[in-house]
Amino acid sequence: MTDPILIRPAEPSDFEAWKVLWDGYNAFYGRKAETALPAEITRMTWSRFFDAYEPMHALVAERSGELLGLVHYLFHRSTIQIGPSCYLQDLFTSEAARGAGVGRALIQAVYQRAEAAGAKRVYWQTHETNTTAMKLYDKVAENSGFVVYRKPV
Repeated sequence: MTDPILIRPAEPSDFEAWKVLWDGYNAFYGRKAETALPAEITRMTWSRFFDAYEPMHALVAERSGELLGLVHYLFHRSTIQIGPSCYLQDLFTSEAARGAGVGRALIQAVYQRAEAAGAKRVYWQTHETNTTAMKLYDKVAENSGFVVYRKPV
């Protein structure tokens, strides 16, 4: 019998296993060796998860002591509601864990934490080419139809 998937907050001792997933996530979105995030961004991101004054959080999916996935989310204010909104910023599962319910479990865990924090919505974005993940997203949320624009400044 396979052990169940455990969703839990990241712990400082998870760094090495988390970083493998984080590197996989960044590579998936084209941030490979020549365009990788600088190490100081990874270090700062990791430190924010353990800073009580930061609105950024990390959960991991674990089975039998092995990290299978990660999700990062943050709370922020909104001009259209009193309570906070929850932005699910990063979601990634190891290739071996795909199709096993890990992504869904991580999303559901964010929903639970958002509800507990008084957030009325959780939202996220993905690239239009991420069709595999979008099959899951279409089952657990609704596509808002919004298009994202951005400009580096």
